[in-house]
Amino acid sequence: MRISIFVFLCAIILSNSAHLSAQRFLSKEWADSIKVKKERKEANGSLMVMPLAGPAYTPELKLSFAGGVMTSFMTNKKDSLIQRSSAPIMLGLSTSGAYFIGTKLTSFWLQDKIRIYGDFNFKHMPDNYWGVGYDEGRYTEKSDSTTAYTRTWWQINPRILWQFKPNYFAGLVIDYNYTQGSEASKGVAEDPYYQQDKDRPLNGGFGLIFQFDSRDVPVNAWSGMFAEFSATSYNTAFGGDNNYEIIIADFRKYWTIKKQGRTIATQLKGQGNCF
Repeated sequence: MRISIFVFLCAIILSNSAHLSAQRFLSKEWADSIKVKKERKEANGSLMVMPLAGPAYTPELKLSFAGGVMTSFMTNKKDSLIQRSSAPIMLGLSTSGAYFIGTKLTSFWLQDKIRIYGDFNFKHMPDNYWGVGYDEGRYTEKSDSTTAYTRTWWQINPRILWQFKPNYFAGLVIDYNYTQGSEASKGVAEDPYYQQDKDRPLNGGFGLIFQFDSRDVPVNAWSGMFAEFSATSYNTAFGGDNNYEIIIADFRKYWTIKKQGRTIATQLKGQGNCF
């Protein structure tokens, strides 16, 4: 009887081991197949679409559930001097009642003589407004009656650059953005700056941008350097409601550590406004 039980248990163990080995083989075969298909698409310059999803948390949005796709493509499959372009598209909802959608375009054209970047976003969310100035920000108490309001915001911000020398770019900035407050609490509604600007939600700007970019892969750099300077003028002549200027300087440096894929990155960025 004991011998029969022992033989039966050995048969079960061997069967399970064979099943697990088959699963591992099939899993490895499936993974290898996916890898080969991906490499083939990359080599052919074909459109690649990869799903993205996951939870996130921020103090403003609370718990969020976001999903979307990462799209990767070639603007010209026959152009060997350009990298793959990309445009991740994300949308989400949060437990605070906020919802948002956005994409960030990075594209390469005409033997990398032209690069087009773009931020396109929409967001509707509960928010807080403390006022203008240091004292208002420090001493105004956050509550549903003093700082709470709802903010609707969108942005259309393409940047078109021309490479006039290896790694050196110059071009045009276009920025249209809109911020509208609603459902303002008593504290927000009585704020003089909110009253002054609540009916002027649209900003329209044009400007110049200069870049030095020696990064190996601009969308996910492992090595190289990036420096950018831009000056944008927002004016009622461009269809906006306000007049002001913004100057931005951005410097980044990337170091590969021991092997490709391990990177240390640093960034120094500053912004100045003129009204």
